[in-house]
Amino acid sequence: MVPSNLQTGMRAAAVDLLTDYATAQGIKLQVYRSRPRSLFPPTAFVDRITESLVWDGTGWPQRTVTADVVVVHGAFDTGEAADNRDAFVDAFVYWMADRYHAAGVNTLVELSAIDDEPAWQPDWRPANTTNGPDPIYYATRLTLEGYAGG
Repeated sequence: MVPSNLQTGMRAAAVDLLTDYATAQGIKLQVYRSRPRSLFPPTAFVDRITESLVWDGTGWPQRTVTADVVVVHGAFDTGEAADNRDAFVDAFVYWMADRYHAAGVNTLVELSAIDDEPAWQPDWRPANTTNGPDPIYYATRLTLEGYAGG
């Protein structure tokens, strides 16, 4: 049976995976279910969720839910932020490998892409007219895909 709560499960899995990983690595990572109001790196959050469906005529679709997670490592163009990014990503790839049922027992979750966003700036927050615009950060976008099929 295809889980009806796959999107809910993927968002929760992304948060749990990042929180558990940070704890295991001793990283003081702020983790949010959605875009945060304020940023104090290192910070990670679910930026967006998308879904594709493949119908094969059985009445149950193959569902692929993608959770795009942004991990903000630190200030733009610093060696420290780059080093933090490299260490985070290298360890997270293999740490994720054993957690393929993170969204539920009838699902599979994988880390399918890692993309740097070295000049990332939040686009949803209003410009702060007192202190100027938000700083530019070094961030990484992690793509987590969850599968459930009929």
